[in-house]
Amino acid sequence: MTTEIKRLEDKISDLECQMAFQEQTIEELNDALSQQQLLITNMQVQIKFMVGKVKTMDTSSMADPSEETPPPHY
Repeated sequence: MTTEIKRLEDKISDLECQMAFQEQTIEELNDALSQQQLLITNMQVQIKFMVGKVKTMDTSSMADPSEETPPPHY
């Protein structure tokens, strides 16, 4: 009977180790996901800013392609 108890104790110990490893992995994944979400949020703010800049851009400052002289290799 003592070998059976030893085997069960070993099995419980293995399960506890696996559970601790899984908890650590879940915590690391959660941290990575939180960092990615923060990065995505920051990027969305930057994109909105850039879209606003492009929309308000003065097109008169851009050269008209018909008025440009062709490059020297033409």
